[in-house]
Amino acid sequence: MAVRKVLALVALVVVLAGGAAALAGWLGWNGIHQPYKGYSEPEQFVVIRQGAASGAIGRSLADARIVSDARLFRAALWWTGQGRNLKAGEYRFDRAMTPLEVVDLLVRGDVYTRRITFPEGLTIEEMSKLYEEHGFGRARDFVQAARNVERISDLDADATDLEGYLFPETYALPRDAPASSLIDAMVVRFRAVYGEEMRARAATQELTARQLVTLASLVEKETGKPEERPIVAAVYRNRLKIGMPMQADPTIVYVLEKAHKYDGNIRRGDLAIDSRYNTYKYPGLPPGPIASPGKASLDAALMPRDVPYLYFVSRNDRSHVFAKTFAEHTANVMKFQIEFFRNQRAAGGRGQAAASARPTSASRAGPRSSRATAP
Repeated sequence: MAVRKVLALVALVVVLAGGAAALAGWLGWNGIHQPYKGYSEPEQFVVIRQGAASGAIGRSLADARIVSDARLFRAALWWTGQGRNLKAGEYRFDRAMTPLEVVDLLVRGDVYTRRITFPEGLTIEEMSKLYEEHGFGRARDFVQAARNVERISDLDADATDLEGYLFPETYALPRDAPASSLIDAMVVRFRAVYGEEMRARAATQELTARQLVTLASLVEKETGKPEERPIVAAVYRNRLKIGMPMQADPTIVYVLEKAHKYDGNIRRGDLAIDSRYNTYKYPGLPPGPIASPGKASLDAALMPRDVPYLYFVSRNDRSHVFAKTFAEHTANVMKFQIEFFRNQRAAGGRGQAAASARPTSASRAGPRSSRATAP
């Protein structure tokens, strides 16, 4: 009789234990499929450190109220078998998620980044302002990081900064990324664009990386129209061939901007500024790039159109008219600049015309400009 009671008691314990296990299993299964959002803010950020153990990750998620219990996160890891595949980084949460969804997010490595786009033709100074305006950090930190020329010393031993080598593109950055990491990414992208094929083509034309980027930066600043880039490049290549000065307005703008004296206009006295970047005063290419060119301008500088032009002037509609002789160019200046603005003033639309005539800092083409100066 006593033996029967003992066996009955054991059976009851087994049943209860089995029931408890089943209940726990059901609660666990339900828990890893149950969406949860315990934080009251619109969004919550969690940083997963490199090499962090799954237990520590679970506690961080529970502390941030991304999951209701760290044990549920571990249960989700066990169920998926993804415990060794979690990616480090900062994650953004803005909605209720199940532990399984949280695991999936961390396995995919869908870390939170912010994007910043640098258009073609910007200087380091202009890029730094965008960097600060978009809340990534201080402009001066960007400028400082852009002084580290070791990143391109093998390509350009004469560089004093990274002007021209910060490739214009859209970059995705973590919230706490320092300026140096962005600069690194921009130089890496430049190197990818300036690859073996482009280097070989430049070498056959006896162009150094610095010369190519400098020429491409002039093209970039002169026109934003894709079909004009190879023609503008041809004008400058033709001038270099015959020893004719570049007389490029964008170089004057660059000098003035570096001195914080550019107000949107180039005056006659500015053409006499004593700077090696003044292509009215000093022959040949300026000593270095004046902006960051895109791939299209780099290609144009390497593959200019086979045309005999030596001059061009703005049509005031973001396009240009090209000429072979100074006489032709003078006629174009008269038609598209002098007469155009004279008519605009007569019609009372001088301000509007001036705005349309300056789509970029290099679009001036009046009687004082490089494109209206006799050789």
